[in-house]
Amino acid sequence: MAYTQHLAGIKAHFRIHSLLARQCLAEFLGVFVLLLLTQGAAAQAVTSGETKGNFFTMFLAGSFSVTIAIYVAGNVSGAHLNPAFSLAMCLLGRFPWAKFPIYCLVQLLAAFCASGATYVLYYDALQNYTDGKLTVTGPKETASIFTTYPAPYLSLNNGFLDQVIGTAMLIVGLLAILDRRNKGVPAGLEPVVVGLLILVIGLSMGVNCGFPLNPARDLGPRLFTYVAGWGPEVFSAGNGWWWVPVVAPLVGATLGTAIYQMFVALHHPEDPQLAQDLDSSQHEDSDLAKPASPQMLECKL
Repeated sequence: MAYTQHLAGIKAHFRIHSLLARQCLAEFLGVFVLLLLTQGAAAQAVTSGETKGNFFTMFLAGSFSVTIAIYVAGNVSGAHLNPAFSLAMCLLGRFPWAKFPIYCLVQLLAAFCASGATYVLYYDALQNYTDGKLTVTGPKETASIFTTYPAPYLSLNNGFLDQVIGTAMLIVGLLAILDRRNKGVPAGLEPVVVGLLILVIGLSMGVNCGFPLNPARDLGPRLFTYVAGWGPEVFSAGNGWWWVPVVAPLVGATLGTAIYQMFVALHHPEDPQLAQDLDSSQHEDSDLAKPASPQMLECKL
């Protein structure tokens, strides 16, 4: 009894009463988990010369990390994990525009911090693999552990299109998973299906640039590698590639939202009771942040 009362006292003392603050903490932790697991799989494969991992294990880890991250933060922040998804929710009126820049900043900060954690975790492995020379290009490059770079053949125009289409497909899939008037996913299993969605996008669209599809997941780690020793080449590599995974996913999110609305959502049969339930659910999601929904990915998402 005394122990229970002690725990209750700790909870009362440390509990944060601001809803927005709780949402930001949960969103931070969700993105942190997503990036640490995703980058950890990449670091393991790269620093071992792919003897302890390969492209498939990296894609698999990136996909499952999204599932875990949604379970971590879904009932508190909604587990957006990705500014592109936050934008889609704003466009649909399911998320307040006033919170959009706050979520983006939290997601960016979490991605930066997760990159630092990955760097510390694999510090000795990185030093051993590179002989202490952190490079963005070349046979022993390690910058791609943290963020994305285009394949040598990929132009900026094609890369931009890659990210627009990839993110559009991501948003279409997410909206379908969350659409209660469509086929539907059993409650509690949405994160698993989202993970499968990320995996299939990675396996079908990952070769050009690793399918970042997430501005925060790409820019946060890029900023970390800039200050951690890889230098300004992280922004100049790939003909100045860095801005493409930041801008294109936002365009793709807008396109994907419009596509799903025009092709599916606007044409559901009218059911007053179901529509009322859906509106009530969406209002609750906006105010209490309870939907189990993601991002990104990465492989990035």
